[in-house]
Amino acid sequence: MSEEPQNAAPPVAPEDLARANVYGILARLFYVAPDAQLLAALANAEDDTAAQHSPLGEAWRALRDACRSAFPVKLENEHTALFVGTGKAAVTPYLSNYVLRHQSDTPLAELRGALRRLGIARREGVGEYEDHVAGLMETMRYLIAVQQRTLEEQKNFFERFVYDGAVAFCAAVSDSEQASFYKHAVRLMRVFLDIEKNAFSML
Repeated sequence: MSEEPQNAAPPVAPEDLARANVYGILARLFYVAPDAQLLAALANAEDDTAAQHSPLGEAWRALRDACRSAFPVKLENEHTALFVGTGKAAVTPYLSNYVLRHQSDTPLAELRGALRRLGIARREGVGEYEDHVAGLMETMRYLIAVQQRTLEEQKNFFERFVYDGAVAFCAAVSDSEQASFYKHAVRLMRVFLDIEKNAFSML
């Protein structure tokens, strides 16, 4: 029997792992369109019995059902039209754009400073800015499951850089005529982020 290293990180609590997994799924959905493998995995995912009749459970089932009838090529076209575009995307995925109130605001610069302090750097070859919705969802997953930051640290990052911009982003996608599958994805995101917001408010 091998011994664990003395400095090994403790296992992530099941509830935190579940949170991290949702952030990870959201990051993957918005970074690139889901492929056949991801669609199959989501379509065949089991319900959380405890949350079955909750808003989160309903949003999850709606997304799962959408995955069952989705075609990767159509999703790629939808993702491109919504978030990439040939000239201008229908919906910007960069959350700093939703929280700018004055020309002197520098939310992206502040985000980069916060990421440096957390020891998180953008991977080489990644073209998106750090405030891309997928990048911020992945950062939350990383803070929870990899770095295992305290709830207070998670709350500070979430409230400063994630929640307000993500809520506005969800509304923009929901209102877009270009969105079909992604309306289900932002429904799940909005419900989940509201749960996170309420949980953090009790700290």
